[in-house]
Amino acid sequence: MVIMERLKSPPPLMIVSDLDHTMVDHQDHDNLSLLRFNSLWEDAYRRDSLLVFSTARSPILYKELRKEKPLLTPDVIITSIGTEIAFGNPMVPDHSWVETLNRGKWNREIVLEETSKFPELTLQPKTEQRLHKISFYIDEGKGEAVTKELSQLLEKRGLDVKIIHSWGMNLDVIPRGGGKGEALEYLLKKLKAEGMFPLNTLACGDSEHDAELFSIPDVHGVMVSNSQEELLKWHTENALNNSKLIHSSERCADGILQAIDYFKLGPTLSPRDSSEFLNGKSDIANPGQEVVRFYLFYERLRRGEIKKYETYINSFKEACDQDAVFFHPSGAEKSLRDIFDELRKYHGDKSRKKFWVWVDQVLVIDNIPGRCIVKFDKWEQYEDERKCCTTTVEFTSKGGGSLVWEQVKQIWSGEPELDDENSCWII
Repeated sequence: MVIMERLKSPPPLMIVSDLDHTMVDHQDHDNLSLLRFNSLWEDAYRRDSLLVFSTARSPILYKELRKEKPLLTPDVIITSIGTEIAFGNPMVPDHSWVETLNRGKWNREIVLEETSKFPELTLQPKTEQRLHKISFYIDEGKGEAVTKELSQLLEKRGLDVKIIHSWGMNLDVIPRGGGKGEALEYLLKKLKAEGMFPLNTLACGDSEHDAELFSIPDVHGVMVSNSQEELLKWHTENALNNSKLIHSSERCADGILQAIDYFKLGPTLSPRDSSEFLNGKSDIANPGQEVVRFYLFYERLRRGEIKKYETYINSFKEACDQDAVFFHPSGAEKSLRDIFDELRKYHGDKSRKKFWVWVDQVLVIDNIPGRCIVKFDKWEQYEDERKCCTTTVEFTSKGGGSLVWEQVKQIWSGEPELDDENSCWII
């Protein structure tokens, strides 16, 4: 698997999270809870833990959500209610999972034939019709009766399927061997075979789709505070005595952080919530922390939220080698110390505006004694415009465990829609 290229030992934590209304709060228009989670993950977990998204969305709608929300890139993405698994940013499909589902009693044509007999069902758009998933809208109040009758019809036709009714309006038919729970069990077995079984796994969800995640032995679980009544009813009837499953008092991503704290799975204070984060000493063993620290400062500087910004600018400047270089994505080469100096004139230029910065996939790609290179995607959003640069930072270390900035190089991710690249993009 792609993720095996970076793991040196079993991950201390694997988070498996639903997206809509769990990791993503659609009522949080500034995405503050998601950005809070992002900073913590890249600062404390990305280097040695695993992030898995498990969603009912098809790969197509998942990619659309990534364009709308500041989602991190997961190590594994499970889509279509656990019937598709892919790895990494390129979303490399897991063909052995497809073969596993093909061995079950599944036939799309028979499902479509039998469901056509129900006027209460309307096929969802083509994007949501997948090899091992057929999705419908269902008339309100008809879910229980249709599920029961359809199950009997499909069983008589020799099929073995799951019928999942969620949000009062959706009905999905998938193979019995599919589902979020089965996909997670499959992934855990795959990791165990590679000697990378997570020390702790935290499943996070809000709907009946996610109930299977909470039924796997030795997996911690959190139902976020805004969970649907169907899931809470399932919990009362099936898992009331499960001490590894909690119902958080916080919404969405904040509920995930609450669960990490409750189960004592690792750090929970996001850099975005720490008043001392910018004053903290960089961890030589985790240079990605310095990257998160700098870009959080950069965002708050431009939002005008840092009063003593001169002190921090001087601090970053002093952490630069005299000859440190910045390669702008336009191709221009500049002194990195001069770039830090120039930040002064941007203080507050995005004040009271929708301006956010986040980093994704912060990983050390080269590490030898006294020197390391960190690679990541740096995202910047101003109002409705988003830009991204693939960035590499070269650090050296000096006495006392301090990091020295030697070089920053940025390359556009995709084609930027900018009139003046040099003036619109700083670093």
